[in-house]
Amino acid sequence: MAGSAHGHTPAAWTGVIISFIGFCIAGVFMVAANAPGFWAGIGVVLLGGVVGGAMKIAGLGMPKESADVAAAREVATTSARARH
Repeated sequence: MAGSAHGHTPAAWTGVIISFIGFCIAGVFMVAANAPGFWAGIGVVLLGGVVGGAMKIAGLGMPKESADVAAAREVATTSARARH
């Protein structure tokens, strides 16, 4: 995945960071036996997905791969497999 820069976008980083913060919130409140706080943390996790998706739609995610790039990737993968 490193060759395709999968997930290295502002949309991905923002969504993951927000979701991680929500996970931490939910974990703290789960240990504290506080159900409303736990569900608030879960809400923040879901918010991270919504924010990341909105940022992707706004153009801050990975651009769609063109047919030329997909064909070049397939040729490179096929030739790399043939060498091994």
